[in-house]
Amino acid sequence: MLSTTRVVFRGPRQASIEEVPLSKPGKGQVLIRSICSLISTGTELTAYSGDFPPDSVWARYVRYPWVPGYSNVGEVIACGPEVDTVHEGQHVVSYGPHASLVLQDASGTWPIPNGVSDEQASFMVLSTIALGGVRLAQIAFGEAIVVVGAGLVGQFAMQYARFSGGWPVIAIDLAESRLATARTHGATHTLVGGRPESADEIRALTKGRLADIAIDATGNPQVIPSLFRFVRRRGRVILLGSPRGKTEVDFHDQVHTLGLQIIGAHNSVHPVHETPYNVWTQTRDGELFLDLLAAKQIIVSDLITHRYPWREAPAAYDMLLSDRTQAMGVLLDWQC
Repeated sequence: MLSTTRVVFRGPRQASIEEVPLSKPGKGQVLIRSICSLISTGTELTAYSGDFPPDSVWARYVRYPWVPGYSNVGEVIACGPEVDTVHEGQHVVSYGPHASLVLQDASGTWPIPNGVSDEQASFMVLSTIALGGVRLAQIAFGEAIVVVGAGLVGQFAMQYARFSGGWPVIAIDLAESRLATARTHGATHTLVGGRPESADEIRALTKGRLADIAIDATGNPQVIPSLFRFVRRRGRVILLGSPRGKTEVDFHDQVHTLGLQIIGAHNSVHPVHETPYNVWTQTRDGELFLDLLAAKQIIVSDLITHRYPWREAPAAYDMLLSDRTQAMGVLLDWQC
């Protein structure tokens, strides 16, 4: 009988390691031996902290005991029947959790191309989340972009906004260390957040026009109303971070009279299947990210700030909960 060792949240602020049985791969499935996995500091810290309303979608999604992780990289060690997209010995990235062995549908794995390291590939899922939001923004060449929140998703949003023709791309965050990283990840200008003069600074950087698009990558419900002050009339506000709780908005004054568009950009809004009207599924966006990495057109290596042996996963979550601004990419090593 197979078994896997995995991270589990038994309750708020209760991370531990457990061993559970695992079946052999069935039809269309592959068994993956993990190499590393990337912590999603937004989703996973929300689940770890338990800081979400009890009557929310968060509460229906996070049911303890809860198994975290959706950015797994490993080696395929066995294939079930009717698997022809990957093969044994191949390194793949998947939505698998933080676990030593992962059983995954082959259709939900991405082969890692030559020239891309396992650690680099671990950023694929977070990258597709950001790219989905940037696609929904429908950036026209030369439009001014503000990205509020310079964590991992915000850093990718900046790079993709620049790829899409955004100019200028203005990053806002409370942490100077994150703003320094933003300046190498697509931001043309950076501003320290939480100050009433931010809107005036954005106006000055955009020749008095304000931004065309503001992207929230914080997930902080108290931050969202500030984005309405950063955009011009008929501007767009993209909710890329996953808010945790209610936001108070005067829709007449802050949205209605300005003709603003508010667009939710959860990763689930990717189309399930390619169609002639929208080809950009999660599969296509994941392939694109890996291709850009292989072509050295996107930067991720400098986003890794911490590496923890898998046994120390609880300490990694405690570190992030105490001050997530000190970290960016936090990897769990499953080979040690």
